[in-house]
Amino acid sequence: MSDNIPPEKPINFIRHQLNDDLDSGLYKSIQTRFPPEPNGYLHIGHAKSICLNFGLAQDYHGKCNLRFDDTNPAKEDAEFVESIKNDVEWLGFKWDGEIQYSSNYFPKFYQYAIELINKNLAYVCFLDAEQTREYRGTLKQAGKDSPYRQTSIEENLDLLAKMKEGKFSEGECVLRGKIDMASPFMCMRDPTLYRIRFDKHHQTGNEWRIYPMYDFAHCISDAVEGVTHSLCTLEFQNNRYLYDWILEHLNDFNKPNRPHQYEFSRLNLEYTVMSKRKLQQLVEDGLVSGWNDPRLPTLSGLRRRGYTAASIRDFVERIGISKVDSMTDMKILEDAVRDDLNTIAPRTMGVIDPIRVIIENYPENQVETLQAPIHPQNEAMGKRDIFFSRELYIDRADFAEIAPNKKFKRLAIDKEVRLRNAYVINATSFDTDFDGNITTVYATYDPDTLGKNPTDGRKVKGVIHFVEASKALRAEFRLYERLFTLENPGKNDHFEQLLNPNSLIVTYGFVEPSMKDATLEMAYQFEREGYFCRDNQASDSLVFNKTVSLRDTWNGQ
Repeated sequence: MSDNIPPEKPINFIRHQLNDDLDSGLYKSIQTRFPPEPNGYLHIGHAKSICLNFGLAQDYHGKCNLRFDDTNPAKEDAEFVESIKNDVEWLGFKWDGEIQYSSNYFPKFYQYAIELINKNLAYVCFLDAEQTREYRGTLKQAGKDSPYRQTSIEENLDLLAKMKEGKFSEGECVLRGKIDMASPFMCMRDPTLYRIRFDKHHQTGNEWRIYPMYDFAHCISDAVEGVTHSLCTLEFQNNRYLYDWILEHLNDFNKPNRPHQYEFSRLNLEYTVMSKRKLQQLVEDGLVSGWNDPRLPTLSGLRRRGYTAASIRDFVERIGISKVDSMTDMKILEDAVRDDLNTIAPRTMGVIDPIRVIIENYPENQVETLQAPIHPQNEAMGKRDIFFSRELYIDRADFAEIAPNKKFKRLAIDKEVRLRNAYVINATSFDTDFDGNITTVYATYDPDTLGKNPTDGRKVKGVIHFVEASKALRAEFRLYERLFTLENPGKNDHFEQLLNPNSLIVTYGFVEPSMKDATLEMAYQFEREGYFCRDNQASDSLVFNKTVSLRDTWNGQ
């Protein structure tokens, strides 16, 4: 067995293929690539591909390069290029060598197009889009030859040159491969290889007037870069026939150790959409705040919400690689981030929906400094100062005039609870506003219960969190739920009508004074509430995004 094969890794069908290719000597080393189109932000489905391609290169001591397949200037932008680079690095990966662009190879693509024409394997076609669809046929009916299919090689070379010079209008003609109009694979029925575009390209400016189609450019780019295994998702399975056809008919690449394509199942995640087109629609229609909206499955959105790179890598590992398309339970992703944050997130207290508590038997104008662990399972993280005084804030949900049942372990009139890391208190009365909403709870505290149970044997079962009022910092909390109300909204033609009206709830409350310098994007556990991170777009104010609850509470309603 090759020294490059990692024996300790779980084997899937792709690793089996790599092992066989190394053992047989087809390749001396492995090279993969991550080839995004810069026409949008990356989402968690791309993370699966990133982890696969870069992970295989690491495990097999090979290489993985980052290449932007930038062949459609009408939809691409330098903003997307930068966001993709940032996302790859944030996930913890580094590409080999310089960043590559398909646009670097535009002169090569053009020469390969000429080679195909000279071999009578490509021709310039003047059918319009509707005529092309008509001539292509259907899955049950063979297509028919374009009337331009028998144009001479010399004339096709001249026409391609005129296309390059901008002498035809957009859509007037295209370069097509001459393959088989009766093929059972629609992608092989004389596919388009080049089309005319007058848009300015973000890398090459106005140098070119014709641009290669993705299927033409992708396989050649792989071959030029020395990629061995071209990994893509299952929707490109039939395109493999075109991938092979192009490389087999170009002299430079018709050899056994050329790149070969292998397909794996894409990631489909519940209660969201994973189509760039649909994500772009949500952004452009203003239905979300942008590509980095924390409700979106984009990597920048997940990062802003508080998901860690480690949790996303772990999630990808958990779902594995297969050839079977399926819907992935959102719980798997949330469990991955909970497991990560549980070990690394500092603890603090935040009151999301506050009501005031006045401790009537505590001295006025006195503020007591107490200590609480930063992480109860990791003493090395140290302790933090918390404060206690006559006036506190607790969460509205932690008080009821009358306990609704015996299992109610929160504060009620004549019912005691312990304040987290502080004293036992007992509620005596409360005030309401004109609408009947509770505004202030009056209570007493037992001064002998700091860090210990009541001396008379009273049993206090409930524990609630609080923030001392005089030092509390006002904060905004953004609480997120599923973006859509249906498990698979992408199947609906009007998916945008399925948005969850409660996907974002904004509240205002208070946090401990130590959160004044809370780090952007850093995760904190607000005790009893969930995991939150400080919003990376609100550096001048205290805005916290809820990453995930402490346990799975979603019921799909």
